[in-house]
Amino acid sequence: MVDMDAAIGYVIAHGDPVERARLSYLRTSTEPPPGVLDRIESGQTPEGGWPASGDSPVPSIDATCFRLSELDDLGGLRGPQVDRALAWLAGVQRSDGTWQEDESLAPEAPPWAVPGDPEATLYLTAVAGFWMTVADFEAHPHHDAPPRYATTLAAAARHVVAQLRPDGSWPSFLAAGWHAAGLLHEQQFFYESARIQLVLGDRVADMSPADVANMAAALRRVNLGDDWLVQAARKRLAETQRTDGGWDSDEGPIFDVNTTLTAIRACR
Repeated sequence: MVDMDAAIGYVIAHGDPVERARLSYLRTSTEPPPGVLDRIESGQTPEGGWPASGDSPVPSIDATCFRLSELDDLGGLRGPQVDRALAWLAGVQRSDGTWQEDESLAPEAPPWAVPGDPEATLYLTAVAGFWMTVADFEAHPHHDAPPRYATTLAAAARHVVAQLRPDGSWPSFLAAGWHAAGLLHEQQFFYESARIQLVLGDRVADMSPADVANMAAALRRVNLGDDWLVQAARKRLAETQRTDGGWDSDEGPIFDVNTTLTAIRACR
């Protein structure tokens, strides 16, 4: 089993104020201290998205989805700032249901966000569709109102479905898979979502701790629950937890606390 006490201790010992605030919210739904949400929201552009870097005036799909995930970990996935971000995402969706980064971001874009690249396009479409789905659910957890972006999400889901191979795999990055599975499940493409989950299940044993944590946290966020795939992910996290309570990030030790927080979210 995952040692949750050790994981919590690792974040307390090594996390910054925002990371410790995320831990408090994950554990007890404690509202973050004044200024924590402001630090995230202050970088939002007038258009409604967030830039990939602090000195860029151009909002980024990938960066905006990352900021939405941060706000979600702090109980802040609601309010005017989030509404502006969702409206921006919906406004920059392409006519075929996809999202791509602005061409001006190409010189510095990571592989998963290169404008015009088919793999990056599928990844960004799955991720943007996923976080718009989560934000809609957060606004109406009891489904007491119609989704605000039903047309946007339906178009994204149709594009993702069209890209799936006969065996359920997808021509993009691994992380596109679990975001697509969540998006498609919520759009009632249950069969296609299940096919993706089967492929992910076959890969769990070879996944990095960060990928396993992100996958399980994402699937639980859209209420796929404690099914076999989430249980397999938790087992893998128990196997890869370090003796200090943390987990290795794929991006170096500086991000180990973030990976550990994601693992806590996946297992709580």
